[in-house]
Amino acid sequence: MALTGRAALLAALGSIPVGIWDPGWTGLLAVNGSLAVACACDFALAAPVRRLGLARSGDASVRLSESADVTLTVTNPSGRLLRARLRDAWPPSSWQSGTEVEASRHRLTVPAGERRRVTTRLRPTRRGDRQADRVTIRSYGPLGLFARQGSHHVPWTVRVLPPFTSRKHLPSKLARLRELDGRTSVLTRGEGTEFDSLREYVPGDDTRSIDWRATARQTTVAVRTWRPERDRHILLVLDTGRTSAGRVGDVPRLDASMDAALLLAALASRAGDRVDLLAYDRRVRALVQGRAAADVLPSLVNAMAGVEPELIETDARGLTATALRTAPRRSLIVLLTSLDTAPIEEGLLPVLPQLTQRHTVLLASVADPHIAAMSAARGNTEAVYEAAAAAQAQTERHRTAEQLRRHGVTVVDATPDELAPALADAYLALKAAGRL
Repeated sequence: MALTGRAALLAALGSIPVGIWDPGWTGLLAVNGSLAVACACDFALAAPVRRLGLARSGDASVRLSESADVTLTVTNPSGRLLRARLRDAWPPSSWQSGTEVEASRHRLTVPAGERRRVTTRLRPTRRGDRQADRVTIRSYGPLGLFARQGSHHVPWTVRVLPPFTSRKHLPSKLARLRELDGRTSVLTRGEGTEFDSLREYVPGDDTRSIDWRATARQTTVAVRTWRPERDRHILLVLDTGRTSAGRVGDVPRLDASMDAALLLAALASRAGDRVDLLAYDRRVRALVQGRAAADVLPSLVNAMAGVEPELIETDARGLTATALRTAPRRSLIVLLTSLDTAPIEEGLLPVLPQLTQRHTVLLASVADPHIAAMSAARGNTEAVYEAAAAAQAQTERHRTAEQLRRHGVTVVDATPDELAPALADAYLALKAAGRL
């Protein structure tokens, strides 16, 4: 039979005939002196692995679902040519399923005294910090018969940030904000707004806005115009307890809540309001306070990156007490949590008056679109039972929301795709009504 590559070399040096193998044979394989010498020379000519110099550079952060490139520089200080295969190991969640082998393994050749670079492209599937594991290098001799192998620890961390997919809604919400500010439309009156200027009365204006003293000094009726107050305080509270771990569609509830919080933070900071963040279950998981408008969004994204759901029941009393300490003055508290009946009735409702008597409270919750699909199902017995179960779940959810509204809480209940714009709309509605 025709022989190629290493098989031909082994046959030429007098080894066992190629292709002959007895599974039941357990003796030692005899190798003649020529082959032993060739193997020894091949091993001796392979570049040493332990003396290699390795250093990293590249991306230190990346948004979820985007790619990060981390470059590994390999320096060969020996006097031998390095022919190597390299494995750059990272946690499994650093790549999409099935792509790890191709992305983490490299071939390289480094001449004596020189350096070469290889780039590992990461595409993380989870938020948080991804830390590089060992770099394993296998150095081959010129014949490829023997290899030296060793591992190096080359530290590097890539922080995977929330994707902020709701950013696409920001331009339309800013346009509405400009209308409220009076840049593109007539200013409106509200209980919590600031006086802006006087103008002539036009039919349809609220008569409560008439300035009678200014009217007495001129021949036309004058009305006051108002603008939404700025420099209000907004506290975003992320519930990171058990209910935030449930998956709705392709993402955990916590991730959908984070996305909504980021859109609201971007909008509120443009409106001149101060935005803080508190992530809590039974202890503080993240806290961002006192950031300038330009630093709010980067600070929130960085703080959220490492926050994961905890499989414990949220301590509503502790959450309330911590929120009150974080927001000592009147604020808008945006509570991103679940509308499940038990956690609300047993945990939040008993302590809710402590929040509502001092602050404006807005509760945002992620609804499961699958429930709505189930409620519309028909056609067979199983579908009817599913529809009945979904209708009962929706009824309980609506009843819980009504309980919160009776306590003065504004409730936003929407699917993951709709939660962020719905929460932004609720914030703008509070501003337009003068409740901020």
